[in-house]
Amino acid sequence: MGGPGVSERTSVGLDVHARSVAAAAIDGVTGELVQSRLTPSYDHIAGWLRGLPGPVAVAYEAGPTGFGLFRYLTAAGIRCEVVAPSKLQKPAGDRIKTDAKDAIHLARLLRLDEVTAVAIPGVEQEAVRDLVRAREDCRADLKRARHRLSKLLLRHGIVYCGGAAWTGQHDAWLRREALPQLGSPVTRLAFDSGYESVLATKARRDRLDEQIEQIAADSEFTPLVQRLGCLRGISTLTGLALAVEIGDWHRFTGGTIATFVGLVPSEYSSGQLRAQGSITKTGNGHARRLLVEAAWHHRARYRIGKTMRDRWNLAPAAARIRGDEGNHRLHQRWVRFIERRKRHTVANVAVARELAGWCWSLAVMDD
Repeated sequence: MGGPGVSERTSVGLDVHARSVAAAAIDGVTGELVQSRLTPSYDHIAGWLRGLPGPVAVAYEAGPTGFGLFRYLTAAGIRCEVVAPSKLQKPAGDRIKTDAKDAIHLARLLRLDEVTAVAIPGVEQEAVRDLVRAREDCRADLKRARHRLSKLLLRHGIVYCGGAAWTGQHDAWLRREALPQLGSPVTRLAFDSGYESVLATKARRDRLDEQIEQIAADSEFTPLVQRLGCLRGISTLTGLALAVEIGDWHRFTGGTIATFVGLVPSEYSSGQLRAQGSITKTGNGHARRLLVEAAWHHRARYRIGKTMRDRWNLAPAAARIRGDEGNHRLHQRWVRFIERRKRHTVANVAVARELAGWCWSLAVMDD
């Protein structure tokens, strides 16, 4: 009955979209194939599944529809797998793709137990992850709003030369000096619109930062965030983001965590030829960006300042010692890359790859 490792009689593949669901069911005893077009209603899907010869196993691809269907079916006592799309085996010569064919393909792979399931985040983890990603989106929005305003002034020959931009001094210059230089009242309206957008987006970012700080200080993720903070470049925001993006760190090792975030070199080898290319950039792109940004902090000479000591005071002694070892090691890696005249972007990715391993060692450490 079914394939290796599959105990259910009927294997079901669902191609889930926002407004429709293509379903295909294969009976492991009779070999009969049943297809249907369903609505996205969880009740409708579960009702259709109950009409099939049981027990039933279901698989659908991870995507923008999230994990609500998985949680609903699991609560109803139906085994459900959320499959990693990048790990699905597909015939190289197949050039026809439809929702119905995708559902059948999923059902067949599930029957053979040839699917790779993704890790399902907990409800609280997913909620915090949404908040952290909202802050990331807000950061990008603020960058775009600032660029629009500065380029508006640049088109009229107005350039700030008084130091770093977007400081209190720069803000005063925008209101007192830049605005009066715009001759047309219509252009001033455009400036007001851009300036208000900058202020509103910055206020939204600050509110999100405050909420994230509160969650990081008092939640189930607090011990992990405090341990990760023993490494340079891992602030409270970065630590919480890594905690909720990675989820269960114990499913990795110090070597495989870099593969998950796409920081390992791609490889095209055949016979005696071994050729490595750029990093794969597979897996969790949010975590990869955070690690790459954090790796830049290890380029400067390692000194233990007040900020680092404050973080260490929140973490266990073993985490402090481990973090200090990692900080020394990662800075020395930067020094060697500079001595070898490696391109800084290439060197930083290599440091980020090793930083992922140090983060893992702190994450799996006992509290």
